[in-house]
Amino acid sequence: MSRSVDLPELSDAEREALHRLRLGVEHANRGYGYLLACHHSVGHAVDHFERARELLAESGHEAHAAVLRDEVIPQGFVDDMWTYEVVDDVRQGFLADVSEAERAVRDDLADGQVHVSERRLQQRWRRRAKRCREPETEAED
Repeated sequence: MSRSVDLPELSDAEREALHRLRLGVEHANRGYGYLLACHHSVGHAVDHFERARELLAESGHEAHAAVLRDEVIPQGFVDDMWTYEVVDDVRQGFLADVSEAERAVRDDLADGQVHVSERRLQQRWRRRAKRCREPETEAED
């Protein structure tokens, strides 16, 4: 299904700036995904530490179990923050800020349209394909 979109007239610099902003937002989102994966991995690690603590306590190694209980497990990942707090801060701060900045520029320059460069290329390639599919008209004598 094809969506016909009227593209705004933009200079090459404006088009590239919009493209770079979109790429920046996409890479920031990818980084956020890695941060979520880190959050989940650290959570699983803490689950393993908790199970090890239980086993150490059950087998009479209370001193080692106490270190895990009192120092390792409750410890923050960054300073005193747990990973869920880091994830929330990034999502509500940096990620929201870069997304809003990109949206504001896009609204101002491109009537809110996303992927202006890609749409332009898509239209150009579709026009080319259509011209190649059209039967040649032979001139009548």
